[in-house]
Amino acid sequence: MKKLSLGLGKALSITLEYIKPLAVESIQLAESTDHIAASDLYALVDSPSMDSSLKDGYAVLSHEVADATPEMPVRLKLAGHLAPGGKKDIELKPGTTVRVLTGARIPAGADAVVSEEFVKPEGNDVLVMNFAEPGRNILPRGRDVESRKCIIKHGQQISPGIIGLIAAAGHSMVPVFKNPTVAIIGTGDEIVVPGEPLEEGKLYASNIMTINAWCKRYRMKTLMTVVHDDFDSLTITLKTLSADADAVITSGGAWTGDRDLVAQTLEGLGWQEYFHRIRIGPGKAVGFGMLNGKPVFILPGGPSSNLMGFLQIALPGLLALAGHANPNLPMINARLAADLEGRQRDWTDFFFGRLEEEEGFPVFYPLKGSSRLRVIAEAEAIASIPEGQGSLSKGSVISVQLLK
Repeated sequence: MKKLSLGLGKALSITLEYIKPLAVESIQLAESTDHIAASDLYALVDSPSMDSSLKDGYAVLSHEVADATPEMPVRLKLAGHLAPGGKKDIELKPGTTVRVLTGARIPAGADAVVSEEFVKPEGNDVLVMNFAEPGRNILPRGRDVESRKCIIKHGQQISPGIIGLIAAAGHSMVPVFKNPTVAIIGTGDEIVVPGEPLEEGKLYASNIMTINAWCKRYRMKTLMTVVHDDFDSLTITLKTLSADADAVITSGGAWTGDRDLVAQTLEGLGWQEYFHRIRIGPGKAVGFGMLNGKPVFILPGGPSSNLMGFLQIALPGLLALAGHANPNLPMINARLAADLEGRQRDWTDFFFGRLEEEEGFPVFYPLKGSSRLRVIAEAEAIASIPEGQGSLSKGSVISVQLLK
């Protein structure tokens, strides 16, 4: 029986409809890079915890140095020194100044800091040769982080910069959505795990290595294996790995040939299939369903079809599983360097390409060549002809997906 095919938009919406984020876990802040925050997080402290100096210099009463110039310096008595991390305070009295280093507490009463290049020490006095208005060179308490204020929102990705903000706010643990463990199963009597001897007529399992690399880019754990085209072997492998993983990806054996056994094996295991053909090229044989409540993605074996099916359907599903609010590849606008012709008007056609900056604007150059793997290796972006459009003209400005 011929399977019904879905458009890309419908297939993606179905995928995201049935995938929900994994459980929440609290992890060490140092390990949280690129995870997705599972709740709003609020600052526990002010940072800095006191008014502090932005420069090495001298704390002053600003009105006392209002008329200071190199020709007519203001003489002040040196009342002490304050360094970063010190607990003591010095009350600044009229006619005095306190030497402060960067990060040091601002003395009680002071309202400005004169940079040291505008001050000349002279015994127990200093000569101030420049005006410093109120607030000059002072970092107020709580300027970077204010206690009880929200510092990160539910669903926000934790970048290295945000980790610094969370640390300053007093947190050492962060609630995040768990990153999925992904089982990646290469199928076929002809494929061999890299590193093993290669017999004539066989080839190394490059597809699963590419998929594994993409999962690792998003800090997902992976379980990789290769299995022969055999119902019993496939059944045991799918049972075992689906029990240990949060999601399963199969590579190869995706369609209706004599040795395309993946879908049949999943049916025997009782999976719920939601689709197994979509109108995209390359990658039409991609499938999606649930096995024991866990998402399973069927990918075709051809390198271009395999990767495109992964990037357009499986990767968004995995990112949704990890809590990403926008589980798609990043996109930019680029100008086409050549015409793009689609295969069928009612399909979405994809093209690997490289990007060049021309007159300050990205330009997309489609990659062509007999080596599918080299095209994939050199690709920096993906352009697409939307379903119903058929072609795109040279010079058109379109959105492209970024790969690097």
